[in-house]
Amino acid sequence: MTTKPNGNGNSVRVEIFDQAYNLRGTDPDHIFKLAEYVDLKMRSVAEQTSTVDSMRLAVLAALNIADEYQVLKRKYEAIAGEYNARAHQLSDMLNDALEESRRVS
Repeated sequence: MTTKPNGNGNSVRVEIFDQAYNLRGTDPDHIFKLAEYVDLKMRSVAEQTSTVDSMRLAVLAALNIADEYQVLKRKYEAIAGEYNARAHQLSDMLNDALEESRRVS
């Protein structure tokens, strides 16, 4: 996979599974990394399956990426839930301590 500016401001030319695409965005390096990731996923799926249909490979790669995303999203939500629960617990403890100090004063 290659990338290069194509003269259109924030547009870059990338190759994904031997197909060229001109993509635009605010961060060409980020676009390149995304395209490289998709290219690697498609090549990985191609190695694991007998299909040569690039559309089918793209869909299978997209499903793999969606699965990875869902796993990470569940992990994030679990961590965020634990963080929020702990933050509420600490906030309640602080409120209790402040109320106690007001009663003592």
